Amino acid sequence: MHRRLTFLLSLVLILPAVAFAQRDKSQRPSPPAQAQCSFSDGKTITVDYSSPRMKGRKIFGDLVPNGEVWRTGANEATTLVTNTDLTVEGKTVPAGNYTIFTVPNPDKWTLIINKKTGEWGIPYKYESDELARVDMKVSKTSAPVENFTIAFDQSGKACTMNLSWENTKASVKFIEGK
Repeated sequence: MHRRLTFLLSLVLILPAVAFAQRDKSQRPSPPAQAQCSFSDGKTITVDYSSPRMKGRKIFGDLVPNGEVWRTGANEATTLVTNTDLTVEGKTVPAGNYTIFTVPNPDKWTLIINKKTGEWGIPYKYESDELARVDMKVSKTSAPVENFTIAFDQSGKACTMNLSWENTKASVKFIEGK
């Protein structure tokens, strides 16, 4: 009886703390972030991700291994939502919800757009749900980037998505329409 009471009391004390931690994602070491690009007709691309910090660590080629699928952030897998059809590197991305992953390498990155949504991120086991794999351009940043950041540059019917962290920037252009 005493053990059962102790167990129930533990649950009463622990469960609210766990529920709060899950609700308040801003308190995570890699807090949630969002990037959005709006086209001239009001249609949008929105990316939700978690933004890990460098904290003095070597990132690419160490914390994030070269040549392996990366969840492109931390925590839950990164999502891409578009309410317009897009073309990226010649591939059509219909309006909808997707998960994005990347494969970083020193001189070339690959963006993976996946139809499966709601997963944690890794290990990656969703090849059969891939919509597209496209090359990304890689360049060096002018200064170290402490917080992993996704941002868009908008120009006409194009939104260029930029992923920046440590001393690396990977970019790919999304064009509105098929």
